[in-house]
Amino acid sequence: MSAGSGLAVDARAIGKRFADPATRQGAAALAGVDVQAAHGALTALVGPDGAGKTTFLRLVAGLMRPSEGSLRVLGLDVARQPQAVQDRIGYMPQRFGLYEDLSVQENLDLYADLHGVPRPARRERFAQLLEMTDLARFAARPAGKLSGGMKQKLGLACTLVRSPELLLLDEPTVGVDPLSRRELWEIVQQLVAAQRLTVLLATSYMDEAARCAQVHVLHEGRVLAGGSPAAIAAHARGLCREAEPPPGEPARRLQARLLDDGAAVVDAVPHGGRVRFILRAAASAPQLPPGVAQQPVPERLEDGFMVLLRARGSGGGYAATAAQAAPDGAARAAGAGEAPVIEVHDLVRRFGNFVAVDRTTFSVRRGEVFGLLGPNGAGKTTTFRMLCGLLAPSGGQARVAGLDLRSARSQARGRIGYVAQKFSLYANLTVRENLRFFGGAYGLRGARLAQRMQAVLAQFDLAGHAARPAGQLPGGVKQRLAMAAGLLHEPEILFLDEPTSGADPLARRGFWRRITALAAAGTTVVVTTHFMEEAEYCDRVVIQDAGRLLALGTPAQVRAQAGETPQRRLDMERAFIGIVERARAEARR
Repeated sequence: MSAGSGLAVDARAIGKRFADPATRQGAAALAGVDVQAAHGALTALVGPDGAGKTTFLRLVAGLMRPSEGSLRVLGLDVARQPQAVQDRIGYMPQRFGLYEDLSVQENLDLYADLHGVPRPARRERFAQLLEMTDLARFAARPAGKLSGGMKQKLGLACTLVRSPELLLLDEPTVGVDPLSRRELWEIVQQLVAAQRLTVLLATSYMDEAARCAQVHVLHEGRVLAGGSPAAIAAHARGLCREAEPPPGEPARRLQARLLDDGAAVVDAVPHGGRVRFILRAAASAPQLPPGVAQQPVPERLEDGFMVLLRARGSGGGYAATAAQAAPDGAARAAGAGEAPVIEVHDLVRRFGNFVAVDRTTFSVRRGEVFGLLGPNGAGKTTTFRMLCGLLAPSGGQARVAGLDLRSARSQARGRIGYVAQKFSLYANLTVRENLRFFGGAYGLRGARLAQRMQAVLAQFDLAGHAARPAGQLPGGVKQRLAMAAGLLHEPEILFLDEPTSGADPLARRGFWRRITALAAAGTTVVVTTHFMEEAEYCDRVVIQDAGRLLALGTPAQVRAQAGETPQRRLDMERAFIGIVERARAEARR
């Protein structure tokens, strides 16, 4: 038996260069990459934006040729036999090409035609796929009318119409709520267990990577480490701690203090009402607030991932925005006693006979970080768009920045900033040109515009990218540019619609450090997210489903509503799933 014959994917010293128009030389996307994936197992690729994960998957799929190295897939040389490889694999890219005006069944038929699946084999295969994805009852529904999670399940079903030997998944759960994400993973794990399917995936979720047999950590086109999840986690062994914030203080403030102590702390993240952090080896103890104790906790895959990346110098500058914010106490005092900046009472939005938002009531204080959570199709984005003045309410009352959205939507829009879920800036304009355009749209001119542009270029670490077209920026830098554009006019309220969708843990830490600084300076932040750990950064959250409000309160209050006790701790993901599932069960009864 030849070396590597037991492997579904065997990559040795793989390099990939793309032509750089500016220098007319090859820019390296991958360099000296060794990755192996065993038959019948789950293998994960993780790493920051621009690490090379998608490039590697495209090479494995035979869509590109490596510039150097050896790549064998299912025993075939993929550079010489790309079509033979493609005939035996399934590949689900980040943006899978569903036809939204076709029904679920018509999409399956189309992909079966494209892959040459014989008609006699389709009936049984389609029945299996529809049952596995729980889409049988929606077979006649247009794909465009499905929720985000259902679209992802349909995309997976279309990828599986011809029973591939190897399944490639590129960020399959981006933009998917925790319930749908759990369902997708149950499907994938069922395929691996029952059919011995080999799966190679790229993911931003460390808990997903932790379910895999092997994990490869990529950074700037190179493999930093590879092995079992436990082997990756071992890089943080003995360094992980946990501390509870002082009473009444949001976890994000303790996290910010720890992140800013770069000499002693590698990483910090809110988790279950506490803050997990990683000590720097052989460093002095971090400065904790009086009365706050720390205790050791077992290492996780994400801890090892962060240690590996920070050892390479990634993720610096978390504290860059701290000095630009007013002290937390000053910001809180400035906002104390004021009327809420957002007031919603019995808010309703109908689309024909469909009620997307059903009598929602809540308020948001100045300087508060407020989270809108819910499954795909729950009504949170509709609520969000109404509060931004982009959609008129069908009933109820909504006031933003003291203005009634029924009569003063345009005036209210001038006092808010908005960062959309999908990158909505101009790809062919440079960073500086985008900022100049949006500054003009917000009414900024002359010296004031120049001053604000200079400020946000510094605040979001964009000066080095100012002359680059926005479309050529890595995902994390695009996100910072969108934030900078939304804050040019110094709005009172910042609306963020799934701003970290698809971002790796490193990018999410930097993003939330900036949000903490903005809130400390008095900016009100309203955010939607599918990363439930990010709910821990919020002062309060709302959970919606089917247009109805299911929970409202601090993260601790929401966890308590889900059944948390001193003996049974919950993280926000388990609390979210428990509250939504309980409400759905009651609705069925």
